[in-house]
Amino acid sequence: MELIITEKPSVARAIAAVLGAAEHRDGYLQGKDFWVSWCVGHLVELALPEAYDARYARWRYKDLPILPETWQYTVSAGTQKQFAVLASLMNDEHVTGIICATDAGREGELIFRLVYQCAKCRKPVRRLWISSMEESAIREGFRNLKPMAAYDNLYQAALCRAQADWLIGMNATRLYSLLYGPTLHVGRVMSPTLSMLAQREEAISAFRPETFTTRRPERRSPRRRTGICHQPARSRKENAKNQSVIGEKR
Repeated sequence: MELIITEKPSVARAIAAVLGAAEHRDGYLQGKDFWVSWCVGHLVELALPEAYDARYARWRYKDLPILPETWQYTVSAGTQKQFAVLASLMNDEHVTGIICATDAGREGELIFRLVYQCAKCRKPVRRLWISSMEESAIREGFRNLKPMAAYDNLYQAALCRAQADWLIGMNATRLYSLLYGPTLHVGRVMSPTLSMLAQREEAISAFRPETFTTRRPERRSPRRRTGICHQPARSRKENAKNQSVIGEKR
């Protein structure tokens, strides 16, 4: 028996329909050779600062920056039920291997790896890499499953991005909130995007109408054609000579 883990329930249903896993269970679909379950997005997240030290529950300038030596993870309150289902299936004695079928990209890779680690699973994993839910694409993907190690660098890139987001968000949000009063959320993506919007709004507010003129090109009538072909003088002489030669031959 192999366990297939997708990122979304809709993808799980599509794959299960192709593989014949039609029996609905609590949190997964069951077939003859496969169980198909899903992650419901990010089941596992980076822990909040107070998980590292209770004093970080209060926002204090002297505690910044917060730089974890060993990263900790937590299962969010709204996804604990589905995580328990996955952890149970991954460690079930009937499951001999796992197929990662999360989205084909950096985030999909991270979502599966964190669940796999937090569930303390050690079973072999193969990767399904598809971007279409067509039946032919799914079958082709299962014929070309890759070893999980082939995507280790993608996972490391995703992990680096997640940790960078945490460092910027947790530290910069606390710093600017302490300096300027209200809670000011700062993020790797949110802050540059907000800056672009603010700059554009400032440019619109500073706009002042100015007088300008336009020029239209004049339309001239085309030259009249005379039907005379102007040739260089030498060419005309040569033509006359050629004509006289033709006349003599006649």
